Amino acid sequence: MTVAVRPGSTVLLIGDSITDAGRDRDDPGSLGFGYAAMVASLFAANHPGHRVRFVNRGIGGNRVVDLYDRWDKDCLALKPDVVSIMVGVNDTCRRYDRNDPTSPDSFAERYRDLLIRSTGQGAALVLLEPFLLPAREELWGYREDLDPKVGVVRRLAYEFGATLVATDGLMAQAAAASNSQEWSTDGVHPTPAGHALLAQAWLAAVSATRD
Repeated sequence: MTVAVRPGSTVLLIGDSITDAGRDRDDPGSLGFGYAAMVASLFAANHPGHRVRFVNRGIGGNRVVDLYDRWDKDCLALKPDVVSIMVGVNDTCRRYDRNDPTSPDSFAERYRDLLIRSTGQGAALVLLEPFLLPAREELWGYREDLDPKVGVVRRLAYEFGATLVATDGLMAQAAAASNSQEWSTDGVHPTPAGHALLAQAWLAAVSATRD
């Protein structure tokens, strides 16, 4: 399903540090320097007169449980017409660097609750897969944990009729065609080129309507 972004609508982009991308949290209109800002700028350039409001509520380090805890304040209170979510890589990384895992079932349960609450308010959904690039050899082993979470996002996109942005495959393909360092120096946080790739994929996955 392709989400249609209507004139005058509010689009919320929410997730972890990849969405956060250095935004000024004291400024509600700050979009940071990453794909969220690029999406907003390019959408405005491509669809002049739409006057779509883009809002960034990414917070670095967040896992799905953190989104769950702040969903009322940082999502539902804004009454977004479109909710774009990218979360999951920290759910994987905390298993390995802090011995604090998130099971696939727990990840799915909380993620599904976010979607139920959002669609209950009438929001359309855009779901971005979490991804990891093998910037370090040990990150290959993280795939054991990440792959089921990517699968959860794909299943939920199908279940809720959401637009899926298949960023895991996209980033892997880009890294295989060149060098993973061009897209993410640490395997998690995109370079400017990596953010641009995410923004292009996001914009290609949605449409703009005139009504």
